Amino acid sequence: MSTSKTQAPQLNDVLSPVLWLDGTVALLDQRKLPGREVWLTYNDAQGVATAIRDMVVRGAPAIGCTAAMGLAAGAQSMPEDAQAFIKQFDAACDILAASRPTAVNLFWAIDQQREVVAQMRNQPTASLKSALVDNALRIWREDIAACQAIGRFGAELLPKAPRVLTHCNAGALATGGYGTALGVIRGAVEAGKPTCVYADETRPYLQGARLTAWELMRDNIDVTLICDNMAAALLAKGEINCIVVGSDRIAGNGDVANKIGTYGLAVLAKHHNVPFYVAAPLSTIDRQVTRGEDIPIEERPAEEVTRIGGYEIAPRDVKVRYPAFDVTPANLVTAIITEVGVAQPPQKETIDKLFER
Repeated sequence: MSTSKTQAPQLNDVLSPVLWLDGTVALLDQRKLPGREVWLTYNDAQGVATAIRDMVVRGAPAIGCTAAMGLAAGAQSMPEDAQAFIKQFDAACDILAASRPTAVNLFWAIDQQREVVAQMRNQPTASLKSALVDNALRIWREDIAACQAIGRFGAELLPKAPRVLTHCNAGALATGGYGTALGVIRGAVEAGKPTCVYADETRPYLQGARLTAWELMRDNIDVTLICDNMAAALLAKGEINCIVVGSDRIAGNGDVANKIGTYGLAVLAKHHNVPFYVAAPLSTIDRQVTRGEDIPIEERPAEEVTRIGGYEIAPRDVKVRYPAFDVTPANLVTAIITEVGVAQPPQKETIDKLFER
């Protein structure tokens, strides 16, 4: 169930696309940006799963926070009988897990909530419901803190006068708040570095044009929007001196799955001798997947390619391919920036050390 809101809930001083509001999940509808700020509320796993699938909310960390809150919200109306509760809770987990396949934070957050249920199986159901809410809010708060830490680590890596290219939206809107790639940019600005940003429009869903540009302008950060196919020319002219992107899943060997178009930028960065950084929390690293080619890649609907804002821009019935993500090999990545430190160069040994800190 969902209802629209015209004003943002005023619950914290950090821009966040997902909030806990009176026992419901409040989501900033990112499909409506930058034209309108519309908030939708959800109180069950099915509604939250639909919101994730339909990209009301997107970005791996934000999806994880949303899933955790969705399970907490749905649990409030589940039966008091322990067996019936667990049966319905497991079904809710399965519904959410089927919403999108690539973002590993989704499955990580579901597992976090499953662990709460497993540890409190013999506790009163009322206590269990309360614990699920507490755990969801912990996941959300820790994600914001992780992004801020990523920003501090990343700021140290950027040049004295960063001219940063970023792709898609790995900002506050894609996380609990503050952002991963945009967190690095915010960290550089806060460190006093004169920073300018080039934002790829990111076809076909235009997250760069609609979301990254909106978010950076909102924070008075210097941003210039470019078409995706302009990046090579600007790199050749020396107008870009680093690239920072986010990730939806990182394999144990450092291969990175991110929004389609990322791999091409990494190749360009290598050719032009420009550092290519990936910013992501530890929850995005999936060490159970040993290499990038084993990461499941979501295929999105053809209509997202053939239409913009409801208008057809291609012939009807034309064949369309739209893998939503591509995989960048670790050898094209300069460093992976996390909340506990930097893996440089990205490889199994340096990634494993991050989890030992």
